[in-house]
Amino acid sequence: MGNTRDQVGKAGLFVAGGIFRTAFYVCVAVLVFWIGKSAYQFGYNVFNQQAVSPGAGQEVTVVIPEGSSTYEVAKILKSKGLIEDSMVFYAQEKLSTYKGKMKAGTYLLSTAYTPTRIMGILAGDEEQIGVTQDTGAAADTAADSQTTDAGTDAADTQNADGTADTQAADGAAVEGESGQ
Repeated sequence: MGNTRDQVGKAGLFVAGGIFRTAFYVCVAVLVFWIGKSAYQFGYNVFNQQAVSPGAGQEVTVVIPEGSSTYEVAKILKSKGLIEDSMVFYAQEKLSTYKGKMKAGTYLLSTAYTPTRIMGILAGDEEQIGVTQDTGAAADTAADSQTTDAGTDAADTQNADGTADTQAADGAAVEGESGQ
């Protein structure tokens, strides 16, 4: 009789071990799938740059303190609602031409800007327009030129979204393309 109990006990352990082994393999497969999906989503977000609010967006003043790291800048931008994910912005900055070039200052940014444009503005890239910063590098946002057209004075100024406003002497504003 003892021999039968030993055989049943061994068979039970074999079945229980098989069930636990199968459950372990299923958990490992789910974990690998989850890690793969997360890695794909992260990479997709890094290379598929989107503005937080496409269209007009909302202008936000951002102050970047002296000596801020890239990740600290990313956390500031996320807290202001200019980017979705600070780790994604950090990776985008490390892979961009603006790596290590962002400068401290006060900036006027829009939620309609892509992360690359924000990096360009923070790096002082002269091709980026609509920048207001306290270092004086954004003088191009002031009046571009004074022109006289048949006795009517007009001043062209550059808006933060890159469009030009022309105000004539009668006070009417005409929106135009900035040539970008």
